[in-house]
Amino acid sequence: MSAPVQAQYEAYPYPARDPAEEAQRLITGSPSFLPEVNHFLFAGRRDFRQPFRALVAGGGTGDGLIQLAQYLQLTGGPHEVVYLDLSTASRAIAESRAKARGLSNIRFVTGSLLDVASLAPGPYDYIDCCGVLHHLAVPAVGLSMLAMQLGPRGGLGLMLYGTLGRAGVYPLQAALRQVIPADATPEEKVVLAKKLLAELPEGNEFRRNPFLNDHLSGDAGLYDLLLHSQDRSYLVPEIVELLDTCDLEPVAFIEPCRYDPLSYLKDPALRENAAALPMLEQAALAERLCGSLKTHVLYAAPRHRAAACMAWPDDPALIPGLRGLPPDALAASLAKTGQLAITFERDRLVLPSPEGAAAIVALIDGRRTLGQIAEALNLSWVAFSDAYAPVHALLTGVNKLFLRAAVPSHSAD
Repeated sequence: MSAPVQAQYEAYPYPARDPAEEAQRLITGSPSFLPEVNHFLFAGRRDFRQPFRALVAGGGTGDGLIQLAQYLQLTGGPHEVVYLDLSTASRAIAESRAKARGLSNIRFVTGSLLDVASLAPGPYDYIDCCGVLHHLAVPAVGLSMLAMQLGPRGGLGLMLYGTLGRAGVYPLQAALRQVIPADATPEEKVVLAKKLLAELPEGNEFRRNPFLNDHLSGDAGLYDLLLHSQDRSYLVPEIVELLDTCDLEPVAFIEPCRYDPLSYLKDPALRENAAALPMLEQAALAERLCGSLKTHVLYAAPRHRAAACMAWPDDPALIPGLRGLPPDALAASLAKTGQLAITFERDRLVLPSPEGAAAIVALIDGRRTLGQIAEALNLSWVAFSDAYAPVHALLTGVNKLFLRAAVPSHSAD
């Protein structure tokens, strides 16, 4: 990365975090939520009691790192999570957060992910790279460096900026470069940026975009959003092209329902035409229909095995678990309303509930296998599979259900 980028993160570690808050909460999210990683990259069958090695490339102040290391430590297996970042200020915060939690499975390395082969070589079972590639001069080079460190069954969790949801960002970045001297200190740039923001006309595209709020979280968020010296965004087809340069393919975009055009279309003819498109074209269409995706989170794997990475409900021994949704309450809501309403930031989706969903959901307790749920409903495996499939699609679509093999490990709650 360039010297200005490094200077930025030394002055303003991002995101701003207070290690003292680790006593009150664990920040979780996608990617790198361990049950989610297992579901999308290891077909739900990874036994985390066995050795597992992960890299957090561009770890910043540690959100993804702490989440991943905490869940892995709870499994009791012999694990190593390697943190790699060029900012010593960010590393200091991440180290303090790890210390506050008593995490002993992290190794900290300072440097650029472009030097990963010498600083923190693989092989890795999993690589997290969030909010970093789009700040590189040549993102494909950085992704290639990471991909070469994957183990034979490894995969990646990525976050890249989304073009449509960041409407207004780049014209404003350009305007700030015009009125702020290039040699101004980071602190001086923040002061001038705040003055310009206060004077933006009502019709300014950035001001009218309700999905942009990082600049309201503090100076670090403002700098990262509007004053970054190296920054680009992606549409879905551009992400696919980026992955293709490294022989990678997307396994899933998160949340899957937001990349499904049927989540937005009601007219039968439009739905039929959209459903006839290839899957990646459907994702591109959904992005255009949604219009508010300011980031893209996805799991990716080498092309030759990407299709086999995701868990599917084709084995009665797999256990479904819900994330943050009590089964009884969810079942009652589905039975009463016949739909699932969910909000992503400011986007509210209302999705129809499949027939019989409530009875199935009430039995998803994170312990019963699919086969045991079928037995409890007095259904044959074939009949249950037919009934369960649309329920599975609904709940995995909103990223609230994951499958795992019946081995003692983590829960999906």
